[in-house]
Amino acid sequence: MRALLWSAGALALAVAAPLAQTPSWPQFRNTPTLTGVTSSTLPATLRLQWTHDAGSAIESSAAVVNGVAYVGTMAGKLLAVDAASGTLKWSYTATTDDLGIGESSPTVSGGLVYIGDLAGVFHAVDIASGKVRWTYKTQAEIKSSPVVVGDTVLIGSYDGHLYGLNAATGKFLWKASTDNYVHSTPALWNGVAYFGGCDEIFHGVRISDGSKVMSLPTQAYTAASPAIAAGIAYYGTFANEVVAVDIAAKRVKWRFLDPDRQFPFYSSAALAVNGSGGTMVLGGRDKNIRALDMATGKQRWSFPTRARVESSPAIVGTRVIVGSSDGKLYVLDLASGKKLWEFEAGAPFTASPSVADGRVIIGDGDGRLYAFGQ
Repeated sequence: MRALLWSAGALALAVAAPLAQTPSWPQFRNTPTLTGVTSSTLPATLRLQWTHDAGSAIESSAAVVNGVAYVGTMAGKLLAVDAASGTLKWSYTATTDDLGIGESSPTVSGGLVYIGDLAGVFHAVDIASGKVRWTYKTQAEIKSSPVVVGDTVLIGSYDGHLYGLNAATGKFLWKASTDNYVHSTPALWNGVAYFGGCDEIFHGVRISDGSKVMSLPTQAYTAASPAIAAGIAYYGTFANEVVAVDIAAKRVKWRFLDPDRQFPFYSSAALAVNGSGGTMVLGGRDKNIRALDMATGKQRWSFPTRARVESSPAIVGTRVIVGSSDGKLYVLDLASGKKLWEFEAGAPFTASPSVADGRVIIGDGDGRLYAFGQ
């Protein structure tokens, strides 16, 4: 049974500071630096606006552009759904075998929506018609999400490569090799794509030609995507740590390890930058959501859920929005970690919330896509 659960004082929840409304969340983590932050505002209290039955589990996180939400499903469908009503606009079949669309999340750019599938095929689909424009076959499954920069689209594959393709035509431009899967989505900084690898190396690949500019050993198998602010990359690892990498110095600035709860980090971090520092928030497989000081790596607060947190949080003003495998979507206060609101779906949220045009959109493990807003 699904129910809205309200915490005490929820009706008095402060409205986020007035900012320019942002109608789009065009890619995984919203921006090429993957910070998970938006200037879009949300109402003081979230209400369920609509639910769309996608027909199969949703691990993909939605892209929302010009009033349309795009999301992949484990049945191999890429769906375009009207963000205001939840009405299906079109459905594109990426794959018809047992390998659907997993965690790869769509990116919208230049009239196309890009996504990878578990059969290893990368797709570019026309946003108006839902018809395929081009495809590119890698040699293994794709769980990474695409990032578009200029005329180039980047995608990682479990065949151990990060690919650069022409965004309009799908023409192969280059590939950069690693020694294991490329699971994470690359974050862009000063013309370079940065990502932690399953080969325990933090990689930097020049976008213009695919040449490597950084190969920093971190002794940590990494699936989470880095978030970058002020030249520092932040991400969690399967060595049960959160690390901050100084890109210019090519060194680890700090490491966080909880002495009492040592579990991997799969969730990607969100960064709320404040002057020379700020707060990073991410989920852990120890069932907790944590906030760390970006300058020092010291923990500011933690919030317990009842299951793993693999969803990556979004930061909207003074609020953090994140799902948990316990079947709940949470809204927390950024400063204190206090729970402000929750919604119980009854199925796990491993996808990440997307925030655009005054609403939150997220899918669950039972194949329901939700929208919350005014």
